[in-house]
Amino acid sequence: MRAKTFSHIGVVGAGAWGVALAQSAASGGRRVTLWGRDEDAMRVWRETRQGARLRGVRLHDAIAPTHELADLRDCDAILLVTPAQTTRQVALALAETLQTARPLVNCAKGIEVETDLFLSDVLAEVAPGWPRATLSGPSFAVDVAAGLPTAVTLAAETEDLAVALANALKAPNLRLYHSTDLRGVELGGAAKNVLAIGCGVGAGLKLGASASAALIARGFAELSRFGQAFGARPATLMGLSGLGDLVLTCSSEQSRNFSFGLALGRGRSVAEASAGKLAEGATTAKALTDLARRKSVEMPIAETVQALLDGRIGAREAVGALLARPQRGEA
Repeated sequence: MRAKTFSHIGVVGAGAWGVALAQSAASGGRRVTLWGRDEDAMRVWRETRQGARLRGVRLHDAIAPTHELADLRDCDAILLVTPAQTTRQVALALAETLQTARPLVNCAKGIEVETDLFLSDVLAEVAPGWPRATLSGPSFAVDVAAGLPTAVTLAAETEDLAVALANALKAPNLRLYHSTDLRGVELGGAAKNVLAIGCGVGAGLKLGASASAALIARGFAELSRFGQAFGARPATLMGLSGLGDLVLTCSSEQSRNFSFGLALGRGRSVAEASAGKLAEGATTAKALTDLARRKSVEMPIAETVQALLDGRIGAREAVGALLARPQRGEA
């Protein structure tokens, strides 16, 4: 592996979050190569320093946009900022093109649907020997791109790698806390997206602030049970990538998952609610609930979201099903 200075960062994925992270790394003094699949879109970024994503944001001079994976060959570490379900395909193409191992930092929040694998395990399969890390936490792309104060967690397999990557990616307004709880950080990001859909449904049905608070609290209980079943540390689940991200995603229409649930609660169909935008939780819900059942983890909100997505129940029925659950002690 290359020396841990990480002066040249690759960002794979030129969506809003990818551009925001590229901006942040560049503002922190790093050289950045930004890869996007669309050749025309990357040419526009290169020639005008502006693009369709994050309108009004001018690309930092230290960022080099490209659509050629080979242009990432000199990068010291690479951020994977593509949808969760494309992680395998993109990471495999990277490993085949670049060949030389270097840290891969997953920035997607999800579980691979076809295999029910966490994304770090997907990376281990397609890029064996490449150090793995995960970046997650309460963050909206528009805030990071605008330089607003944001704090996230970066977890890696070893503490020295986590510290080095956190130092490399920090910026004046982006604080990174390091961790070695790779599983805890990645599953928090995946689970909270599903739970945010449930909170959005409640908001769409106008159930009120009290119901919203209850859904977030009980959602966190589900996330905690799930995390502990897979070996996550309690402190991680209580931190930025767990509780912090859950609170943000469950309480703002800037969240695609919350907005998706909001539309469902207002009577829209699943297709209408998505409006052509990716809500990772809608894809992850089945894998999350499958894994929970295998570990005998009770996740009624996540199960109800999946039933709603499957069309087995409607939004009003979903709320009724949760309220009709047997009385129990809080845990």
